[in-house]
This record gives sequence, C-alpha cells and structure tokens, in this order.
Amino acid sequence: MKRMYSFIAIILIFLGFAYFQESKPAIQKNKVPEIGVLTLMHHPALDEIYRGFLNELKAEGYQNGKNIKINYQNANGDQSNLRTMASKLVDQNNDILVGITTPAAQALANDTQTTPIILGGITDPQGAGLVKSNNHPGSNITGVSDGAPIEQQLHLIKEFMPNLKTLGVIYTSSDNSAVSEYKKVVAECKKMHINLKSYSIANSNDLNQVSVQMFSQVDAVIVPTDNTIAGAMDTLVKNGNAANKPIFPAASTMVKDGGVATYSVNQYDLGKETAKMTIEILKGKKKTATTPIAHITKGEPVLNLKEAKKLGLKVPTKFMNECKRKGEIYR
Repeated sequence: MKRMYSFIAIILIFLGFAYFQESKPAIQKNKVPEIGVLTLMHHPALDEIYRGFLNELKAEGYQNGKNIKINYQNANGDQSNLRTMASKLVDQNNDILVGITTPAAQALANDTQTTPIILGGITDPQGAGLVKSNNHPGSNITGVSDGAPIEQQLHLIKEFMPNLKTLGVIYTSSDNSAVSEYKKVVAECKKMHINLKSYSIANSNDLNQVSVQMFSQVDAVIVPTDNTIAGAMDTLVKNGNAANKPIFPAASTMVKDGGVATYSVNQYDLGKETAKMTIEILKGKKKTATTPIAHITKGEPVLNLKEAKKLGLKVPTKFMNECKRKGEIYR
C-alpha cells in the first residue's frame, strides 16, 4: 500500500510539473511586451524615425500604454548618458531593445548579448562592429540600415553646378556612420573625377571654425549622414550663406534646415521598417542571428527652393519636375 501511495504521489508531482511547464508560455504570451528605445539626441531626422516607428506599431495593433509598453530614453547628445540609459533599459528586462543611431546601438550592445536589439537606421552595422556580417548578423542584433544614395547625390550636385571645380565634404570623425559614408563619397568622387577636399570635426564645437575655413576653399559642400552636423545645421548654413556656397546634405530634414537639395532616404519609412522587424522578432517569426540587415537606400528628391534662390542657383528642370511629382519642395 505504501508503494501505491508513493507511486500516486510521484504521478501527482509529475502532472503538477507538466501543468506548470504548459502554463508558463501562456503567462509569457499574455504578458504586455516591453520595448526599450534608446536614441542619441533630438533632431528632425531622428524624431522622424521614432515617429514612423510608433505609428507603424499602432497600425499593427500595438498601442503604447494599452497592449505594449515603450520605455523611451534620449541621451540629448551626451555619450555618458547613453551608457547610463543603456544599462537602465537592460536592467528593466525589456523584451526587445531598439537603438536609433550608431552610438545608441553600440551602448546597448555593450550592455547585453542576450536581449534582442533592433537597429533603427544604422548606416553601416558591420563596419560599426555591431554584427558579424550584414547578411548573417550571428548574434542578438539585426535591424535596418539607411545608407544614403551617394552616387545619386553627386550627380545632382553636378547638375546644379556644371562648372564645379572643388567639392568639400565635412563629417564627424567620431561617428562610425559618418565615417563610413565619407569613405563612399571619396570613392564615388574618384570614379566621377570630382576634385574633393575633406574636412572633419570631433564634435559640434569644432563646426564653426572648420566650416568657415572649408567654405573659403571649395565651391560647394556635401554632408553625409551625420547626426552631430544635423544637430548643428544652423551653424553650417550660416557660414555657407555668408560665403554664398551651397550645401547638399544627405537627409531631407537637413535640406529643410538650409541645405539646397538631395536625394534622401525617407526617415519616417525607416522607422516603419524598424517597427515591422521589431514585431517579427517579438512574435518569434524571425531570429536576430539569422535575419539579414534590411537596407533602405532608395532616395527621394528634396529641394529647398528658398535656399536655392538665395544663393542664385538655377534648379535643374528635370529635378524640379521630379520634386513636384514625387518629392518635397520647401519654399
């Protein structure tokens, strides 16, 4: 009889364990997902990525505060804040993390090798050391890349300035994405036989002095995807206008802030693609290690007509028609 009781007890314990194991996923499934978002700073391009991210989540049925919780952190351009905020988001045990800008993504990556991280608009994930390769990330990180259409932008500059003698390029030397795109500018200019002079800054405090020198030595300036310069466009535009030299930046928001024209990756759409990938990882439909980086490279025409007129530039007819048909014009 004792053996019978012992056998029944073992069966009950086994059934209880089995019930717990089956119930656990249901509890996880019913848990409100938490997403930690880290961004370097506020400026229009980055804010557009986040806006697109939120709106796409909502379109897919995820509303912050109802069936999803978003823990948003903004470092306001301070690198030490990034490290502190990254640790905070990891310690909160968010189900998934999103890094907007390369420094934000690197801060998150340095703090966790297990929580999934989605890259929101990182120009060169592999070059920044975030993934083993863009096609096979191989770890807890994947996401979306926003490489600017450099060749398209350079052709546009030549259309605006057929007699261009010297083009300047300015970038932040501590920004991996900016450095990566700067190298592409150098390579494309060599192919197109464009005389290029390069200028770099360590931080926004250098921009005024370096740009004054630059504008005295070049006919026009191209700016790659660069968060530091985007956040200080007013300084660059002020000095460019004083020298009567045009600026052709990578992002549409930088055109709005005083650049002349560009072919720009749509930052809002970039945020939407980031949200779509976040949802797929959350639902378990994809895994970060085997999901290739998504490349968004198609440029949309953007023109600041007011700035072009101020500098006495004739807008190419083809480009103007393109902007009217499928682009953006700031008047």
